[in-house]
Amino acid sequence: MKMQPAMIHRAAPRRAMVPPPPYDRWLIFCLVSIVGLGLLMVASASIVVSDQQLHQPFYYLYKQLVFLIIGIVLGTIVVQFEIEVWEKMGGVLLIGVMFLLAVVLFPGIGHSVNGSMRWIGMGIFGIQVSELAKFAFVIYLAGYLVRYNEDLQTSFLGFLKPMALLGVIAVLLLKEPDFGAVVVIMSTTLGMMFLAGVRLRNFVALLSIVMVGMSVLAISAPYRLHRLTSFLNPWANPFSSGYQLTQSLIAFGRGGWFGVGLGKSIQKLFYLPEAHTDFLFAVIAEELGLIGMLVIVALFSFLVLRIFVIGRKAQRLGQHFAGFVAYGFGLWIAIQFAVSIGVNSGLLPTKGLTLPLMSYGGSSLLVNCITIAVLLRIDYENRMIALGLR
Repeated sequence: MKMQPAMIHRAAPRRAMVPPPPYDRWLIFCLVSIVGLGLLMVASASIVVSDQQLHQPFYYLYKQLVFLIIGIVLGTIVVQFEIEVWEKMGGVLLIGVMFLLAVVLFPGIGHSVNGSMRWIGMGIFGIQVSELAKFAFVIYLAGYLVRYNEDLQTSFLGFLKPMALLGVIAVLLLKEPDFGAVVVIMSTTLGMMFLAGVRLRNFVALLSIVMVGMSVLAISAPYRLHRLTSFLNPWANPFSSGYQLTQSLIAFGRGGWFGVGLGKSIQKLFYLPEAHTDFLFAVIAEELGLIGMLVIVALFSFLVLRIFVIGRKAQRLGQHFAGFVAYGFGLWIAIQFAVSIGVNSGLLPTKGLTLPLMSYGGSSLLVNCITIAVLLRIDYENRMIALGLR
């Protein structure tokens, strides 16, 4: 009888253990897409103005690239700091920013651009203090919400304390003046307090106080009242108070579904002021059309969603400060993005707010890079805690 060869059983090869990525890959992809599109559109929107004024068509693009490189270097350093460090530094950051907001108002220190004293000059660069104020107040408020969470839920006085500090910052910002930054910081503050579980009746009372206060501020200065009334019908004065908005609306109208093509905008040819900063979205609408606008909106919506997912995960892991910081940064980006689009499309009064991570502006880009670095650190610590490595 012929013997059958013995069956040789070989153990299946073990799959190599692949460690999970330290950061959210979709978040990184979204950020790279937004920043890349921003550089492309800044180059397109500024090329003619840059060539005419500075005889260098890509001056603003090169300068934005320099700020981006500096921002990436700063972000690489910041991402090494544990989140606990920011929690301890919240009060110091707030005091420092309030000092800078006061200092910037002094002639010789503060640098005026278009009638607003918002920058502290540092050689060929300038720091816009309001951008630092947004960052610092989110960090401070996140720490306050953790330390006094019980008072916030039981006492009306509990959330009046941070509002008093916010009032001081708002007064200093309005002295510059920078009403847009006040709107963003106040809206972000209200959103963070709501997410912290403030009692609904107290929140409604606080919201009412803020709305009344902002309404008074809006009509207290003639130029702000003029903006509030002129945006409702910019075509009534298309060559004076309504000029900027009418030119922006023309850009939207010319864009149609697919746009006139990259680099082919007419409105950026000295018709639309601040085309590469405050009104970059209007150039996007003209050159890339409705499809391009929807892509930008989708990218920012996904970015904010991922940030909120990071914040929610941090809170589930017991990292409440990190969670509130993520919520605050997500609200800040979402509110500023929504206001910028609203201003460009005529849904909101004209004010100086840029598209986060896209519009030209060194201070905004640097602070945004630091903000993203903090968010990446939160995400990293979430993953390490989930794996039991912290």
